[in-house]
Amino acid sequence: MTLAQSVPAVSRFRSFLDSRAMAHNPVQVLSKYTALHGDTFRFYFGGVKEAIVTTNPVVIQHVLKTNAENYRKSEIQVKRMGHFLGKGLLTTEGEAWRTQRRLIQTGFERKQLEVISSIMQDSLADSLQDFDRHARLGPVDIYPHLMKITFAMVGRSLFGARLKDEDIELISLAISTVQEFMVRQTIQPYLNPWFAVSGELRRHEEMRSRAFGVLLDYLRRRRGEGPGHDLLQILMDARYSDGHGMSDELVLSESMQLLVAGHETSSNALSWLLYLLSSRPDCVDRIRQEFDSVLGERPLSYLDVPKFEFTNQVILEALRLYPPFWMVDRMAIADDRAGDLAIPRGSTIVVFIYGVHHSPQYWENPESFDQERFAKGKEKLHTPFTHLPFGAGPRGCIGGNYAMLQILMILSVLLRKYDFCLVPGQTIQARPMVILRPEHGIQMTFAEAIPRGAGRLSDCLH
Repeated sequence: MTLAQSVPAVSRFRSFLDSRAMAHNPVQVLSKYTALHGDTFRFYFGGVKEAIVTTNPVVIQHVLKTNAENYRKSEIQVKRMGHFLGKGLLTTEGEAWRTQRRLIQTGFERKQLEVISSIMQDSLADSLQDFDRHARLGPVDIYPHLMKITFAMVGRSLFGARLKDEDIELISLAISTVQEFMVRQTIQPYLNPWFAVSGELRRHEEMRSRAFGVLLDYLRRRRGEGPGHDLLQILMDARYSDGHGMSDELVLSESMQLLVAGHETSSNALSWLLYLLSSRPDCVDRIRQEFDSVLGERPLSYLDVPKFEFTNQVILEALRLYPPFWMVDRMAIADDRAGDLAIPRGSTIVVFIYGVHHSPQYWENPESFDQERFAKGKEKLHTPFTHLPFGAGPRGCIGGNYAMLQILMILSVLLRKYDFCLVPGQTIQARPMVILRPEHGIQMTFAEAIPRGAGRLSDCLH
């Protein structure tokens, strides 16, 4: 593959020297070269795989939306994710993908999200009993707790029945471990032969098989039961143009992929959001007031989502600072041009979402938390395709509305039930895997909320 000479390049040797740092934190490495070379440059992942890395919104819009038909998901998403997660919506292309997208989209329409709101609330109530027991004992790492809460919620939204705690732990561990392995396979491709001969690949495949086995049991059980109101029922009822439904294997793959995408996006977003809010008592008070005003004592449903104007601003700003998907990549299937950038056939394009979210070219004081960036009327001031928490274009996240509902639902309970403080002396760092997660967790203390005006969160800050 030959690229235009005008594109700055990080040499193959320099890229190889950076491979260990890339394996630990690719965001730091790519941010360094974005600052050095500008918004678009060449980089060799592991010193082997050549890619065009970009934070240029003109290029991003062209690749993800304007000419999306010319770009397919890259090897990590199609081959590696397909190997571990099966052939589903995340790992298919072309007409097969369009067909699956149309079938599954029904599960995320407004009517269905309103139906499963009550399922989500029931799951949340159960999960918070366990969370409350831990919170009463002292500081808690909010990341694994929120992972467990969102995993159970997505599991019940999918399967309409509570997954056993041991099943949740098994599947969650499998997802986390396999994701880390996939990142290593991509960033350090020269180790792939060793992974095969050493048994590492087989060990991860066995872990994946155990997780799939748990979900397959649920699926088979449901085939013999009456109809439900969950997302699994929609997958089982979906029919192609020839009248046939999905096979058990395809329903299983789609379920696993929805489970993976559905809980990690929200749990990571919530972890970073609580971290940011721990130093912003002014925002916490306004969010609480908004929840009280809109909801009173009733539970939140999907129809309420647009009513939380300020809270949505805060969430969008948190998603800017800590986007769950820190990058997406595509491969050009034909020669193309995006603005001044020539893109030869076969080129891999890495859309560096974290980089564009933190670019001083598009955001004033980009490292600061300022929810007013997303105040009503300011949307038109943003450069298009510079805020991409759920991706963009036809392959944007199908569950974005579900994620926002889930985040708001959990916030509506946590923020009104508890006052919370960040445990001092921690080093809070982001670990970019497939999802941008906190590397060492986030330790916080929770106590029953004190009535407004009697100290509350501000007491944590002194």
